[in-house]
Amino acid sequence: MDTPGRLPRRTFVTAAVAGAVAGVAAPARASGTRARFHTAGRVTRSADGSVRYSWPGIYFEGRFHGTGVGVVLDDADNDYDVQIDGTTVETLVMPGRTTFWVDGLRDTGHRVRLVKRTESPWAVGRFGGFVAAPRGTLLPGPRPRSRQIEFIGDSNTAGYGNVSTTRDCSSNGGVNRNTNTDLAFGALTARGLDADYQINAFSGRGMVRNYNGSSPEADFRTYYDRALLNVDGDVWRRPADWRPQVVVIGLGINDFSTPLNPGERWATQDELVTAYEKAYHGFLDTLRARYGSRTFLVVSATHLWNTDAFTDSTLRIVEQRNRRGDHRVSHWYYDDPGLDHLGCDWHPSLNDHRIISGLLDGHLATLPLRW
Repeated sequence: MDTPGRLPRRTFVTAAVAGAVAGVAAPARASGTRARFHTAGRVTRSADGSVRYSWPGIYFEGRFHGTGVGVVLDDADNDYDVQIDGTTVETLVMPGRTTFWVDGLRDTGHRVRLVKRTESPWAVGRFGGFVAAPRGTLLPGPRPRSRQIEFIGDSNTAGYGNVSTTRDCSSNGGVNRNTNTDLAFGALTARGLDADYQINAFSGRGMVRNYNGSSPEADFRTYYDRALLNVDGDVWRRPADWRPQVVVIGLGINDFSTPLNPGERWATQDELVTAYEKAYHGFLDTLRARYGSRTFLVVSATHLWNTDAFTDSTLRIVEQRNRRGDHRVSHWYYDDPGLDHLGCDWHPSLNDHRIISGLLDGHLATLPLRW
């Protein structure tokens, strides 16, 4: 992600919940028992009950009874939305170490959700839980949803620059201030299905080749098994109950969208295609071993201006898997005349993510899912 320019430490969006008054208090106010929260994201748990994480779009959900709730955070790099009863009441920009409070709510039961909007491959956030306001009560966290979807991909999957209305984001806050993974197509589709989800996306990374041949020592597969992207050798401890019925893979834009440079490992595009397809099969083998034969693997592709290699390769991969007897691997190609690519650096806009989400909904409807 782009490094943001110097901005105020916090940006607050006007609360949309009647009677809600938001504010920031010192962490010392965060007394009492912290709520057990629900998350389906990749986290590393600490002895004090807090969790650390770095993948985009991770969310934490809780319940409470009372007039307010505190959100305990330690993150000076990322942006977050705080949602009460399904409505975003605040956007926190690089909040730092703090307890953020939402006060002035009706004295009744409420749902609270914290979601990480931004990518941070080299920075780790820490969430310390939800805290009840005075005379309030923390309730047991919501149960995990029975439906689960995992999204694997690059900047398109992460929602890179999707809330911008201009392709040049150098003067409107940079990529971080204009990214909201919670409004990317994966999150939209998952919430529409009432599914828990992970968005394991890393901008600029490909299956075997990164954007314009950058960082040749690592590709997406280097990071996939990690919870903390910046920790070499880190391995996420997958809970036994994370067994997604669908995994959507979107890797290939960065492999093929730029021409090969002198000195890269592949002298020709044919050599790159061969390496890409071999690596993709290996990655699908990994997913099959991890999640079993019943999980549907959706191999996605989209239009590239300079080549059909991305689409052709992914089609061949799916056809080969199907011929081998694995009919729970499908090909999803997304494109639409309504896509405007008005996000940062010609990435999909909010309009585009809504369209792509609808196209994904249509593809999932063709699968014999029993969830």
